[in-house]
Amino acid sequence: MSTISDQEYIDKILQGDTNAFAVLVNRYKDMIFTLSLKMVKNREEAQEVAQDTFVKAYSSLRQFKGDSKFSTWIYRVAYNTCLDRIKKNKKEDLNISIDEFSSHHIKTMNNALSALEDKERKQTIQNCLNLLPNEENYLLTLFYFEEQSLEEIGKIMNITSNNVKIKLFRSRQKLAVILKKQLEPEVLSYYNNNKASKQI
Repeated sequence: MSTISDQEYIDKILQGDTNAFAVLVNRYKDMIFTLSLKMVKNREEAQEVAQDTFVKAYSSLRQFKGDSKFSTWIYRVAYNTCLDRIKKNKKEDLNISIDEFSSHHIKTMNNALSALEDKERKQTIQNCLNLLPNEENYLLTLFYFEEQSLEEIGKIMNITSNNVKIKLFRSRQKLAVILKKQLEPEVLSYYNNNKASKQI
């Protein structure tokens, strides 16, 4: 990956070098698409949202003041574009009860995850994330996969860092409930298969 900073490319674009924007598109297209898919939950729509995001980012690039990272700014553009799209579609979110949540569930979940191979584990987490409501899916993806700070997520989602912390806590609880439901059958079969192979 090029060591030239985002800001240097932005300066070039603002000076009239339109080709420099292709570098920024290349840097962020995969993550913008992934985040868009988390929100709109449809590949074709996510591609459209990603395209819209870059069009909006290009046309409002002069508004980028550099007081946050460019990635934070463009993820916010993507987030707002997703919200506009969702409002149009008015799809209902899935509500997951966390009333029955306990530390026992977290322990079960951690045991279950450790029983899976690393690649399987990542895929399982991704699958479970996709069962969460759009906003929570987006939030956890930014936090865990993009390693954005609470402050950066707050800027992207236009909420306070404290609010991010609360939403993150609740989202992780919901994710744990989903993981528990998804993983218990897998782990049971994993342990049963292991027992069977030891008895042979």
